[in-house]
Amino acid sequence: MTSKENQNNYTLSLPKEEMRQYGYKIIDHIVNHFETQNIKKPVALASREEMESLLMQGIPNTPLPANEVLDFVMDQVIPNSNIVSHPKSFSFVPGPSNYISVMADTIATGFNVFSGGWAASPAAAQLEIVTMNWLLEIFGFPTKKGGGIFTSGGSMANLTALVTARRIKCGSDFSKATIYLSDQAHSSNIKAIKVIGFKKEQIRIIPTDMEFKISMNKLKNIIARDRLEGLQPFCIIASAGTTNTGTIDPLDEIAGICENENMWFHIDGAYGGAAILSPNGKKLLKGIERADSLTVDPHKWFFQPYEIGCLLVKNHNWLSSTFTETPEYLRDIEGNESEINFYDHGIQLTRRFRALKFYMSLKTFGLKSFKSAITYNLDLAEQTEAILRKSVLWEITSPATLAIINFRYNPIGSSFSEEELDQINQNISKKIVTSREALLVTTVLQGQIVLRMCLINPRTTLEDIKNTLKECEIYADEQLLETSRQKN
Repeated sequence: MTSKENQNNYTLSLPKEEMRQYGYKIIDHIVNHFETQNIKKPVALASREEMESLLMQGIPNTPLPANEVLDFVMDQVIPNSNIVSHPKSFSFVPGPSNYISVMADTIATGFNVFSGGWAASPAAAQLEIVTMNWLLEIFGFPTKKGGGIFTSGGSMANLTALVTARRIKCGSDFSKATIYLSDQAHSSNIKAIKVIGFKKEQIRIIPTDMEFKISMNKLKNIIARDRLEGLQPFCIIASAGTTNTGTIDPLDEIAGICENENMWFHIDGAYGGAAILSPNGKKLLKGIERADSLTVDPHKWFFQPYEIGCLLVKNHNWLSSTFTETPEYLRDIEGNESEINFYDHGIQLTRRFRALKFYMSLKTFGLKSFKSAITYNLDLAEQTEAILRKSVLWEITSPATLAIINFRYNPIGSSFSEEELDQINQNISKKIVTSREALLVTTVLQGQIVLRMCLINPRTTLEDIKNTLKECEIYADEQLLETSRQKN
């Protein structure tokens, strides 16, 4: 490429050989990441000032060599991001993706497939139908009548579900409608409820019991009271795996209430839904097939890279009747009734080809491999609980449930106040994260600051967990020694 062409490359293109070398270089970086991530530190620490000093720059009016830009990104950007697929990334919900899905995303992006409507890509639409049918079958939804849509994540799936529920149950007037969810429900549900126009006084936050499940008696009482006051209870949101504790609400019982009360039953299984692939998880999720709508997040426990969430519904017509619009500029691509346009099933018109990575990874590894991975995760969490229960230093605050366990440092025979225990556990987390050896942060359960592990990475070993607990104990001892010195 000549200097003049390089200065004004209005076609935004590279020569064939340069593209090939550039692509191979990126693939080498990704393969190296998958091979070496376990020995790297999972945590990235940087202040806003540090990042601005490193990355803040003006608009680049003149070009730079492609490899120079790539090298900068690999040297300065990627290392300053947490490795959410690291075996010691225990916090929030880790993202243990797989290489096949990463390459599938590369194909979808490289060919820039538009997955909004049938006319733009019949194959993309059909693969979304195929993979959606797989999920419908997995969760016991009707495959002929049911349907769904891939979304950016659980937040958008929950929003899509609640817009649909509002239209089906309330029509155009939802001024007296009330909606019910527990105090452990994911924050995306509250955000979605607010986005679709419900006022604070229409939202019912139901307390949970000692196991962090929604209190059924309180739920029934408040629904009955709302009926007596002339309001319209229209939807209950249940959790199939809360983010805090992995707890599953009593799905069968809630389904019965919804059927008796003519209410919409939405299950947020963004985190825990995939546990249905394990024998124990399937038992725990009994009743999930009775939902009107269900959110699951393949980029969590189905081991997909971001972004891919999913909404399943009992009747695909609920989605199309809620979201279909017919502007003039789409009149030539509507197709016949058998040709599904997924822009008519959700909010997005422009959609990336999310189904491809799910399709290719399931075809490549087989569903049995996914089942084994999830079963391993559940067993690992139970083994971790057993280790903690045998120690005189640790106290279980929420037992292993769907691969999440909560615990805190509280030695037997100690005389620490609750405030002191909170401070000790907060500092353990702070020191672990500052060391960058593991990502282990706190949450609050029943007023106590506790440490929380989410163990959905099939590459996490029991040795990873033992080593992290040992480091936590060292930091706790250091803190106690320092406290003793200060008192003396």
